Amino acid sequence: MFIEPILRGERRGWIEVICGSMFSGKTEELIRRLKRVEIANLKAEIFKPAFDTRYDEQKIVSHDENKIQSTPIDNSQTILLLAQDVDVVGIDEAQFFDDQIATVCEALALKGMRVIVAGLDMDYQGKPFGQMPNLLAIADYITKLHAICVVCGNIANVSYRKINAGGQVLLGEKDIYEPRCRVCAALNR
Repeated sequence: MFIEPILRGERRGWIEVICGSMFSGKTEELIRRLKRVEIANLKAEIFKPAFDTRYDEQKIVSHDENKIQSTPIDNSQTILLLAQDVDVVGIDEAQFFDDQIATVCEALALKGMRVIVAGLDMDYQGKPFGQMPNLLAIADYITKLHAICVVCGNIANVSYRKINAGGQVLLGEKDIYEPRCRVCAALNR
């Protein structure tokens, strides 16, 4: 049972969620925290969705080109299989994972691991995205980051889609999305 190590007084795990809009620095913050884990000589496993190959097939890469090695996976249950005997688990683009990602993160934390998760909290329409609301609900620590609105210069919390195509998931960068504040995003919907 997962609770047994806690009852024996061993290390306790927790879940950190880094969220916000596109271009807010979520992946950059995830990479920064994971590099500090390396400096501390802690063992980490890092995961990302296999279909997200925008910058690299293997590495997690931020928009400012910071990068760290990761393991691309197709479903969240794989994390439980691959994250054995580690201190920290990093997960990027959590909004793209299946409905078991929150359960997987909870299981890892109960095993005494620090779990750091980054993802979009809202989609391009300003609606909760994927399993992020569930991850935010069970998180011990939440960091919400903001970009700068390209229209007015205020804080941006919306990943505004510049083209009218695709469903909720449409992989892209600055060619398709731009950060906007709530007001500037609403003006062009």
